[in-house]
Amino acid sequence: MRIVLDAMGSDHAPQVDVAGGVRAARRFGQEITLVGDQKRIQQELDQYDTAGLKLTVVHADQVIEMGEHPSEAVRNKPGSSMVVGMKLVRDGQADAFVSAGNSGGVLATALVSAGRLERIHGVQRPAISTLVPTAGAKTLLLDIGANTDCKPDWLVQFALMGSAYAKVLGVTNPRVALLANGEEDTKGNAAVQAAHALLRQLPLNFVGNVEGKDIVRGIVDVIACDGFVGNVALKTAEGVFSMILSQIKQEIKAKPLTSLGGLLAKPAFKTVSKKLDYREYGGAPLLGVNGVVIIAHGRSDALAMENAIGVAINCVENKLVEGVRSDIEASLPTLTRLMQPQQQT
Repeated sequence: MRIVLDAMGSDHAPQVDVAGGVRAARRFGQEITLVGDQKRIQQELDQYDTAGLKLTVVHADQVIEMGEHPSEAVRNKPGSSMVVGMKLVRDGQADAFVSAGNSGGVLATALVSAGRLERIHGVQRPAISTLVPTAGAKTLLLDIGANTDCKPDWLVQFALMGSAYAKVLGVTNPRVALLANGEEDTKGNAAVQAAHALLRQLPLNFVGNVEGKDIVRGIVDVIACDGFVGNVALKTAEGVFSMILSQIKQEIKAKPLTSLGGLLAKPAFKTVSKKLDYREYGGAPLLGVNGVVIIAHGRSDALAMENAIGVAINCVENKLVEGVRSDIEASLPTLTRLMQPQQQT
């Protein structure tokens, strides 16, 4: 297996990207191809003992920066690490692409650049998915930013693609829900209400609506929503998790007695901290394209990049793209039939 890593993607590229690539090559034993400025990448690689590791470098002389407009950047920079790396996957020379760069740039590269993978047949809009730590098993949330204004059938397809990814993660019969402002069938905006009615008629384990408070309860496996709502919900959850951990640490240090109690509870705090640490989840798959594409946090460190590569390997081994394609194709005739009356009105 060959995984392509955009070595110029993260906020601290190429240092943490290369470090993560080295760690992943050592941990997983797969070939990792680092794409970017060859001289800078090699300077970083020289700091590690890479003997016996499957590491290769492909030069790319341009970088899509975080602040650039995605579509314009991929058109104006055909030699960027994103475009060059994505071409390797598109042409069958690699099995997956991982980047902590501009997420809009990754999406645009996959769909509109010279290296594009294109959408799986029948997919209206690809979606970015991510795992959210919960009180129970992890919950998959999508979309988290690729599509801010969604039509009902897009939300339905997010649910289908999320269900397919949940199966890759080992969930036998994923419980799927829509994110709304209430559990009743009539809650949500017009798109959510219409999507709810459609999902009721598809062969999917759809359990109805959930509210924002339910995201972290672990009562469902997949939550579908538009990218605007999903991104706000995810960032809010991350902020709350960070605040809670910070407050607990401050209170423990405030008094000698609580410090002693904190020392005794340290193993439990470490377990919880690890569960809430975004770095442990690695990256978010871009679902709906003809290839495994993983988007990592821009602030990723070496551990996060290592785990993002691990996510890519898992998706390849468990045939994520094939699973999404199969579920979309199976539901497409029914969804098309159900959507025709709405399109005619």
